[in-house]
Amino acid sequence: MTWKWAPMHAIRAAANAAGYLWACPNTLLGLLLALVTLGGGRLALSGGAVEVTGRGVRRLLGRLPVRGEVLAVTLGHVVLARDAAVMERVRDHERVHVRQYALWGPFFLPAYAAASLLAIARRRDPYRENRFERDAFRRE
Repeated sequence: MTWKWAPMHAIRAAANAAGYLWACPNTLLGLLLALVTLGGGRLALSGGAVEVTGRGVRRLLGRLPVRGEVLAVTLGHVVLARDAAVMERVRDHERVHVRQYALWGPFFLPAYAAASLLAIARRRDPYRENRFERDAFRRE
């Protein structure tokens, strides 16, 4: 019996589908926030992710309990950014997070939080020294 290997594009498609399913709980949360904040904003599909910008997103990001200004947040395959100009600036960085969600799935948010807590325990910046952020800055 001879085994025939699937063409590489079929393997990639299956891996992409698995990544979407694995990240689905976080993507659903992102879509919920997109619906809540979309009023007066813009929603677009780009590179396999839903990108949401606008006044409602800007308001939401301004209310997050973190130090400093939040320009964008990624939840699964949904990227929420303050406005279109910010989206252009942070798109590559946020796409790294989309890929991280595809790998870590429902464990991404707890792992991200743990990485920030570890940085705090080491008396370091919980954003800049977070391993997921360092990876995104390196790859963007």
